[in-house]
Amino acid sequence: MSIYVDFHVLQTVPPSCVNRDDTGSPKTAVYGGSVRARVSSQAWKHAMRKEFRGMFAEDDLGNRTKNVVQLVAQEMQSIDASLDEKKCLKKAADALDAAGISLKAKKKEEIKKADALFFMSNRQAKEIARLACGDTADKNDFKKALKEYPSVDIALFGRMAASDPTLNYDAASQVAHAISTHAVQNEYDYFTAVDDISEDDNAGAGHLGTVEFNSSTLYRYANVNVSELRKTLDDAADVAVVVRKFAEAFIRSMPTGKENTFANRTFPDAVYVTIRMDQPVNLCGAFEKPVRASEDGYATESEKRLAAYAKKIYSRYAAEPKAAFCIGDALSDIAQQLSLPELLDTLESNLREQVSEA
Repeated sequence: MSIYVDFHVLQTVPPSCVNRDDTGSPKTAVYGGSVRARVSSQAWKHAMRKEFRGMFAEDDLGNRTKNVVQLVAQEMQSIDASLDEKKCLKKAADALDAAGISLKAKKKEEIKKADALFFMSNRQAKEIARLACGDTADKNDFKKALKEYPSVDIALFGRMAASDPTLNYDAASQVAHAISTHAVQNEYDYFTAVDDISEDDNAGAGHLGTVEFNSSTLYRYANVNVSELRKTLDDAADVAVVVRKFAEAFIRSMPTGKENTFANRTFPDAVYVTIRMDQPVNLCGAFEKPVRASEDGYATESEKRLAAYAKKIYSRYAAEPKAAFCIGDALSDIAQQLSLPELLDTLESNLREQVSEA
């Protein structure tokens, strides 16, 4: 039996540039024939992984980096402080090369790096370091160490190794690009900065420029395949706790683009969480017709739209959720209304029950 948890979040963001494109403009997308504000899934997953660092133990997490040789070398020196740094770097590079990671160095004296960003769990780095400190490990041992001991973030977000597909992990979660529930039009802020110590009393600005921004009510969606997550993680891992922390990170996190300029960190206006046994259901169709501006703003109408669309989908296509929880008045007739701590507690307890029965 498959178990899925869907997360739907409505969140109003004031003037901001949360996620920029290559020209420095806030990212957008055309949906329903109108331009919407957009925040990429990659940006939000990165923000979630930063939240994870305050939620999970270090051994339960990993790093996505090209500097995998240094990671293993550092672990080797933790095992045996008497080891020479250069020797550790050489042994670490040999071990990772044997494990299937493609490495390169621009110059002979430079430390080797992975050809591409590689997602390695801290436990994998420690195990490879332990093997590299010995003299009996072979290629298969190193490859096994790099395949076993996946971290929580690897299990949730997946890993792709172009140099060796056997090292890949399928992601147990999916995170959608956040889009505004309404049409947006980017604006420009023309700003100046004054030179505090200027020789010319009549001088103008010491610096001037522009920054592009918008404001919006975003619809954010993510899901977790609990059954897949359970397969990937160690049997000792408490999947219900992992999903609870995923939920908290998704709800609380915010990408950091231009945050010092706009101070745009907000909490969601509404949250809708469901446990399903059939398939994940993205409810972005509620906003294919953009919400129109009114004296009530966008958030209230967006919440009503989300509730109405969910009812329509359940009556026409998908089954009712096994359980549903919400934060938000307009969602209370389709889900149990709770505070965030109550929602997280209830989600965890329900998942424990469902996983035990699966």
